[in-house]
Amino acid sequence: MFNQQQSKHYALVGGYILTAIAFLTGCNSAPSEPTSDNTKTLETTAQPVAGTEQMSEGEKANADFQDKLSGKALLNALKQGGHIIYFRHTQTEKDYADQVKAVMGDCSTQRMLSEVGWKQARTIGEGFRKYAIPVDQVISSQYCRAWQTADLAFGKYEKNANLNFPKAEDYSPEQTSQMKAQLTPMLTAVPTKGTNTVIVGHDDLFEAATGIYPDPQGMAYIVKPDGKGSFELVANLLPEEWAKLE
Repeated sequence: MFNQQQSKHYALVGGYILTAIAFLTGCNSAPSEPTSDNTKTLETTAQPVAGTEQMSEGEKANADFQDKLSGKALLNALKQGGHIIYFRHTQTEKDYADQVKAVMGDCSTQRMLSEVGWKQARTIGEGFRKYAIPVDQVISSQYCRAWQTADLAFGKYEKNANLNFPKAEDYSPEQTSQMKAQLTPMLTAVPTKGTNTVIVGHDDLFEAATGIYPDPQGMAYIVKPDGKGSFELVANLLPEEWAKLE
């Protein structure tokens, strides 16, 4: 029987394999409605994947990541506070790069949460309430799919433009460095004592700051800042796992 860590690993790798099969059989790689919570989706234009051996470094780092804490041990750590919980927004209706044409404040110009995404966000919030995980700040990007995820899960949010994308589909090294510089201070900021900080953002910024591409949508990484300008990645969780921490 697989343990929780193995199950999550194979679920993620399975998503990449399904994407490869779809490409090789001539299927459309960007369906208008995702068929699975673990179907691979990208914020930026995806390159064809011929097999798992051709995953990007960030995708492989995500698939290979091993939790340092899980279950009750992770829950106890979260209840003590001191963590940054970085969420990639939950699932959207379509998969396309919208950052070039998106207008902040106009949701009609942006990718929107699907019904699955709404349910995922609510499931996340239910898990936090079930276990009384303390949260102080909830920070989101200015994109509708991010602040709506935050609002559905936590009932509050503050928008921060530093969580937004650069206005490009293919990022230059300078833009990647810019994203890292924007996010790193937020991942190293120690939360108010006894609480955790929630950030709801996007995939490419997290990859720029950590080297890990968070997939699928709704994935969260638990970050432990050390108070000295650095941090440790403790665990990752899918939306449905927040209600199963015991």
